[in-house]
Amino acid sequence: MKRYGQIIGVKAEALEEYKKYHAAVWPGVLAKITECNIRNYSIFYKDGLLFAYFEYIGDDFVADMAKMAADPTTQEWWKIMDPMQQPVENRKSGEWWANMEEVFHLD
Repeated sequence: MKRYGQIIGVKAEALEEYKKYHAAVWPGVLAKITECNIRNYSIFYKDGLLFAYFEYIGDDFVADMAKMAADPTTQEWWKIMDPMQQPVENRKSGEWWANMEEVFHLD
């Protein structure tokens, strides 16, 4: 299992709509997340930023993320979510959500 932390901005005018969607995530999106070996997934908000945490239990993250990206239901969800988000300027090339480095963990 590998832990992931990611950040992205959320536009102030879209925050309430973003929260509303995430209070009732589409079942097909949730199923695809699970199918792609993601567990214990949470998104937190603070001062214009979203922080996501999840655990990946698979053995080919790139392939699982490609499978998720190819899913029509997930693509529709992202078409709604993407305009509400604002990627951070210092993200790596190709990232939407910026990956973070884990510097501490205690079980």
